[in-house]
Amino acid sequence: MTSLDRRSVLRAAASAAAAGPLVSGCDPHRDDDSGAVRSGGPSPSGAGSSGAGHAPPARARTARPPVRVPGLPVQIAHGPRNGRAVALTFHGRGDPKMATALLGEAERAGARVTVLAVGDWLDEQPAMARRILDGGHELGNHTMHHRNICALPAAEAYAEITRCADRLRALTGTIGSWFRPSQAQRATDLVTGLARKAGYPHVLSYDVDSLDANDPGAPAVRRTVLDAVEPGSIVSLHLGHAGTVAALPPILDGLRRRGLRAVTTTELVT
Repeated sequence: MTSLDRRSVLRAAASAAAAGPLVSGCDPHRDDDSGAVRSGGPSPSGAGSSGAGHAPPARARTARPPVRVPGLPVQIAHGPRNGRAVALTFHGRGDPKMATALLGEAERAGARVTVLAVGDWLDEQPAMARRILDGGHELGNHTMHHRNICALPAAEAYAEITRCADRLRALTGTIGSWFRPSQAQRATDLVTGLARKAGYPHVLSYDVDSLDANDPGAPAVRRTVLDAVEPGSIVSLHLGHAGTVAALPPILDGLRRRGLRAVTTTELVT
């Protein structure tokens, strides 16, 4: 993305954030499928659908596989409180231009993030897997269709986990680093067991909810994160929301001023 393209995307994000809601996110009280942007068009980095007439995207570098972290619970909500790191985790779907702009902002600040991708988004935007990993970020599983996984029967919930894992394996060589339940902060015991059966030793929760899925505007997202974050925090954010793109630079600046740095979740907890 050129500097002109970047400025254009950021200006558009700021304008859209001021105008109001753009897409729905992981708020369990909202219907996630009602307004999600699922653009099949190309992004500035070449992300796009691999439909008829298009060559399939080059396979991404191999994603870091899941790791079992001795001493940590099966469901992880935060990392060590005695360090100077935090993990910014992004629920992955939405306009690839916004995703690319957000990743670029993180990289310019020397930050690394964790993206939990929805499987049908990877189907529509397969090149985003490579873009995320090439930026030094981490990629994980956020179910296939972003249904309310904790309310599903076991067979359907397991299919949501494994189908997304299959997409990640095909694109990156592994099932991704983490599994996070969709439309829930914490997984039920059933979903936790199914995730372990699928190959994920831990379920990734969080202790700071940015509430950016409700599109409150960039200043509100920044305040919510910086008011609650502490060393070891795992922060829940979303791709595909204009306010989040606009809020990321001041969030990273606020972390830096406190002596905190944004790292991948695996770096945080290992």
